[in-house]
Amino acid sequence: MNVFAFDIETVPDVEGGRRLLGLDGLDDSQVAEAMLATRRAETGGSDFLRLHLHRVAVISVAARIGDRFRVFSIGDADTGEGEIIQRFFDGLERYVPRLVSWNGGGFDLPVLHYRGMIHGVSARQYFETGDGDRTFRFDNYLNRFHERHTDLMDVLAGFQPRANAPLDEMATLCGFPGKMGMSGDQVRARIEAGDYDAVRNYCETDVLNTYLLYLRYELLRARLDQDGYAAACEQVRESLAAEDQPHLNEFLAAWQGA
Repeated sequence: MNVFAFDIETVPDVEGGRRLLGLDGLDDSQVAEAMLATRRAETGGSDFLRLHLHRVAVISVAARIGDRFRVFSIGDADTGEGEIIQRFFDGLERYVPRLVSWNGGGFDLPVLHYRGMIHGVSARQYFETGDGDRTFRFDNYLNRFHERHTDLMDVLAGFQPRANAPLDEMATLCGFPGKMGMSGDQVRARIEAGDYDAVRNYCETDVLNTYLLYLRYELLRARLDQDGYAAACEQVRESLAAEDQPHLNEFLAAWQGA
């Protein structure tokens, strides 16, 4: 089966916030600050916006397609949000991969649902539950307990939120680089500063950590033996070395081995 480990990075939807809060006359940065302040007042401290108010800035994928592996991002600084989301779902339509995420069920996928609806995106294969393709009846992307979308954080916690672990810490403990260069709370500032490449590179290293944790998970449940696991890790190393991108070279240098 093809595998897509994926991750999204988001910023406040200032156009939506301006409309919902009646903030005509304020610039984008002021609207974003107003949205965050409103959220802090609602929660008593947290400014983490409700999911439908997150605008998707980038989607990155670590993909195993057939016998090939590559990491890539969808879109660039000038690509509209609707096009980014549509292209992601078009990839699912074409390759029908297993989706792998870390907290994708709690964040990434609901954001893509809401934002895809706002933009009129079409995602037939993703929403298939067996009416059109019977093979999806017992293994589809939407059911929490199916494997076609494997949320590693959820599965490893035994579907108990109090047992959740952070991606960065689990990756580091397993000998992978963990988060590199920046963190999620810096995405908005980098986007506003025009440094889209830094956000894309950060997202790509996150999906690499996720993919490597997925390989370790496959070893854990004996879907891979030690030789198969080592070969899969070597495939990632060779692919990243062939790309010869600074952020991927940095990732390779930080990888302690498996």
